[in-house]
Order: sequence, then structure tokens, then C-alpha cells
Amino acid sequence: MNAQAPVNLQGNHACALGAIAAGCTFYAGYPITPSSEIAEHMARELPKVGGVFIQMEDEIASMAAVVGASMGGARAMTATSGPGFSLKQENLGLAAMMEAPCVVVNVMRGGPSTGMPTRPSQGDLMQARWGTHGDHPIIAIAPASVQEVYAETIRAFALAERLRTPVVLLVDEVIGHMVETVTLTPPTEEEKGARKWATGPREGFKPYRITEDGVPPMPRPGDGYRAHATGLTHDEDGFPTQDPARVSVVMQRLLGKIDKHRAIVDRWESLDCEDAEVVVVAIGISARAARAAVRMARAKGIAAGLFRPVTLWPFPEEAFRAAARGARAIVVPEMNAGQLVLEIQRLAHDGQRVMPLNHFDGEPIAPREILASIEEALT
Repeated sequence: MNAQAPVNLQGNHACALGAIAAGCTFYAGYPITPSSEIAEHMARELPKVGGVFIQMEDEIASMAAVVGASMGGARAMTATSGPGFSLKQENLGLAAMMEAPCVVVNVMRGGPSTGMPTRPSQGDLMQARWGTHGDHPIIAIAPASVQEVYAETIRAFALAERLRTPVVLLVDEVIGHMVETVTLTPPTEEEKGARKWATGPREGFKPYRITEDGVPPMPRPGDGYRAHATGLTHDEDGFPTQDPARVSVVMQRLLGKIDKHRAIVDRWESLDCEDAEVVVVAIGISARAARAAVRMARAKGIAAGLFRPVTLWPFPEEAFRAAARGARAIVVPEMNAGQLVLEIQRLAHDGQRVMPLNHFDGEPIAPREILASIEEALT
């Protein structure tokens, strides 16, 4: 399919259009700044494609509705911001345990609590990975442009469907409300991804069967396969179990299935890292500022580079280590009190200096601030 003519779009609008292009047919949500435009656009666009939009009474119910719609066969989505993301966590864990494909968009704002509803933040990075209780698989994606919001929303649905997992799209407020020129290229069927539906004999079907690729086929509603959905730790047949031997086997499959597919999950950008003495690691709008800072550093004769994880969780460890292997120092600018830097400190090799650069005042980090950190890192 050919791309449409370029259009000027807000990030949140591009997210909604990306969801429609990906085949989303169900949205449940609750208005909350700065993500509300996603719900507004989905309310307009979904009826045009035969989809369903429903405004729930709260964020807890919204996530529950998304999980139910997904288990019913729909490509389902919700969007929220800070406090709403917190409320969704229990049912995000349910989606992970039931292996219900779904997409959750979090347009990040300042916190904690009500915080700064109209100001940007990147304070939910660790919450996206560890927000719900217990060990669980998750994919989190962090776009850095309006074009990427559109494309990564499509990819989020593809990954959710293929791997039977929740996928979180982390968009900071600046990217969510930024207006840029976007080319809305319709995805191919391959790019949309396909859910693995149950086939073959119905008798003896196990809804959580252990498979070579780690992803069990789902029973399509009405096809006659037994479906068993529970948030309890369960065996391959779906019935609850606390037998340690069985729990170990089924949880290892659940926790390991994303790692089996890192070739399609991991995505990153590496800029001028080949000879870099300082590598800047950043996401979202902070990565935009970091790109400018790297150009400024190069103009001053400083060998600087940028590593930007597009897939934030699981973190692209091998790609990062390759990009930062020769660097003396690593600078991590982020709009929080220090979250991404913890991952970088874990992955940096001995002798590398890791310098955080943190803003939690509702203001984006400027390129000149990152440049100053790059220069300081080499002193």
C-alpha cells in the first residue's frame, strides 16, 4: 500500500491513527491530561472502522475492559497518564498472567500523585517495567518523534499480538503534544502481526501449552476450544496450581518468551558511537536534545555519540554494550530523579564513568546542559 501525503499531526493524534492502522477495534479509557487527545480521536475514528469506544468509570475498569476484549479476540488498547497508569497496574499484571495481548499508552507527566498534569516528565520508566506486583513479562517502547509515535504504535500492536503480552508505549508530554509532519504509511499484514490462533483437535486442548517459541496458541471465541482464563498461577491446562515443580516450568516459559523473540522486539538508534569517548543515552524528548548536544560537541572536536533505546524494556543490552564499548564516560539525561541511569550503571564496564543529568521540575533538558555534562565527563 502506498503512503498518504504528509500531514501535520500532534503526537497523541498520530498514536490514535497508528492504532487504527494496526487494526485496533476496541478502546476503553478515561480522560486524563496529557493523554486525553488519544481518547478523543479514538472516539471519532473507531466507529468509522466498525470498532468500539467506551469511556469507563475509572482507570481500573478501563484496563479490565481491555483485558476482557482482548480475550474475546479484539485488538484492544487504552491510554492514560501518571495516576491512571498506577491504577491500571493490577489489571496489567492480570493481562501478563492471562497472556492477553493489549497496548497501554502512558503519556508521562510530572509526579508523584497529581503532580504536574500539564508538564513533561519521564518518571514512569521503572514503573513500566516493575509497576505491577510479581515477576512478569513486559515490553515498553519509547518513541522520540511524532512519526515514530505512529510507527511504534503499529509495532506495539504487532508485538502484543505475536507474543501474547501487554505492550506499554511510553510517550513524554512534549512528544505527545508536539506537532510534526508525518507520513501515514499503512502497514502491511506482516507489519500488523498476527495472533496465533488454536488449530487442530479440540479434545485435550491446553490454552497455555508449552510451545517451542514460548507462545501458546489462543482459543478463538466460538471455535469450540476450551478457554480458561485466570490470574492465579496455572498449569498448561489453565487450572490453578501451586505445585512447585509445575509452577517453575510454566513461569519459566512465561518469563522467557520475550527473550526468545528479541530479534523482533529490540529496536534502538546508535549515532556516532563508533569512535565516541562519551556516549549519551536518552529517550523521548531528552534524546532529541541529546542529538543536538552531540552535534555541538562534535563541532568543538569532542568525540560524542548517542545511544537511544527505542525498545526500553527489555533493554537492548547487547546493542548498548557494543555502542559504548570504547567510551570513557556515559551521560544519561532524563526527566526524573534517576531511573534509566540505574540500568546504564548495571551495564557499564569497569572504568566507565556514568554521569546522571536529571530534571524533575517540569522543564525539558536543553542541549547546552547535555553538552556541559559531556565536557564535564571528560575532565
